[in-house]
Amino acid sequence: MDLDAARGQISEVDRRLVELLNERARLSLSVGAAKRQSLKDQGATGEPEVYVPTQEKRVFEKVRGLNQGPLSGESVCAIYREIMSASISLQSDVSVGYLGPPGTFSHQAALQRFGDSLAYVPYPKIEDVIAAAAKEEITYGLVPIENSTFGAVVQTLDAFVDQPRVRIRAEVYLPVTQSLLSRYQLSAIRKVYSHPQAFGQSRQWLDQNLPNASRIEVTSTAKAAELAATETYTAAVSSEVCASMYQLDVVAKDITSAKDNTTRFFVLGQSSDLPTGDDKSLLMFTVDHRLPGALCGALDVFAKYKINQTAINSRPSRQRQWHYMFFVEIV
Repeated sequence: MDLDAARGQISEVDRRLVELLNERARLSLSVGAAKRQSLKDQGATGEPEVYVPTQEKRVFEKVRGLNQGPLSGESVCAIYREIMSASISLQSDVSVGYLGPPGTFSHQAALQRFGDSLAYVPYPKIEDVIAAAAKEEITYGLVPIENSTFGAVVQTLDAFVDQPRVRIRAEVYLPVTQSLLSRYQLSAIRKVYSHPQAFGQSRQWLDQNLPNASRIEVTSTAKAAELAATETYTAAVSSEVCASMYQLDVVAKDITSAKDNTTRFFVLGQSSDLPTGDDKSLLMFTVDHRLPGALCGALDVFAKYKINQTAINSRPSRQRQWHYMFFVEIV
């Protein structure tokens, strides 16, 4: 086939693709209308859920099964991510809150999960995202919960204590690579900004290469980059995405201690998805601290019913000194 003929066939395929995409979009609008009618028939108020993780999972599994190449399964799913993102935006005005400013790993995880077609709302602190989700100021919130290298994100757990009304709808895993960003050479850097989690993930490299530079904790890695762009002899531990956003040089790439460094995020809303038989839940509870073995007794319930616990954390309850809330994640 010559070049002109190949380009002609591609143009015809493009025409058919656009028609099919719009046909799918119209069907998506019909789904949204059917959901609203169902709620109305039940006497319920409010908007139906437009983001249903179990349905999303089924779509991805189906298109992977239908794919015969040469596109990879990951490429096909990435395309469908944007198709579904556009469909969701047609059904309802959906907003997603995340820890800002733009360029944070939370922002990247939100885009990975929801695509480019939704409205994204940056918040200065994790607790602000969770409070906004609890008050329904946003449709969904996305917050970090745990890093494979540095452990639980305590700001998120503490915010759950204050905002117990939020529900977890899904989780997102994002490979995280920290870099050192600055307008100065390594030898000239006197101060480094970053989020506590990022400092923990890159502590070994900083100890070896910038042992005398002061480390200042800020609310996000993108905020760190923003500050490094305006101050002299300053750097940020952040993502390479922020280098171009804030006109910084990448002084050192991949300074994380673990090369498989991954952060897990929760998607929050006002309700949980329906059970599938293959789910995870996060429970928050306390016990009578005066009773010996009270926590052991609570945890024994999971063993009795053969429920696997994958994580347990404790945080001050703020009810009184030395009193704790416990977070148990189960399968």
